[in-house]
Amino acid sequence: MDVTQLAGVKPFITKDGSEIRELLSYRNSVIRNQSLAEAILPKGGSTQEHYHPRAEEIYFITSGTGRIRIEGEVREVGVGDAIAIPPGQRHKLWNTGSAPLTLLCCCAPAYEHEDTIVTEGAPQVSNAS
Repeated sequence: MDVTQLAGVKPFITKDGSEIRELLSYRNSVIRNQSLAEAILPKGGSTQEHYHPRAEEIYFITSGTGRIRIEGEVREVGVGDAIAIPPGQRHKLWNTGSAPLTLLCCCAPAYEHEDTIVTEGAPQVSNAS
């Protein structure tokens, strides 16, 4: 049985500029066809617009508020929202709230830098509290 504690997972920066902690994937468990990670966008932060040729994603917002754009459609999102992102769809997430935006990200197949195509410049990150 594989059980991973979030506090024990070292964060890393994805190709789109997100800070994530990968909880489960083929890299650290018996899971072979997907990955589950927690991502955090700081206040005023955003991802770079990007897409995944192979992976589909589900974002589940656990704290904070934001705005997501998928292929030109924009929606406000918040705690309890689950967002479906099909393969090949350009997407970008902004933190529009006054606190960090935290979400769970499920990718199938598992997240890979090589399956992330960035379609804009550097991520927008604010270090203000």
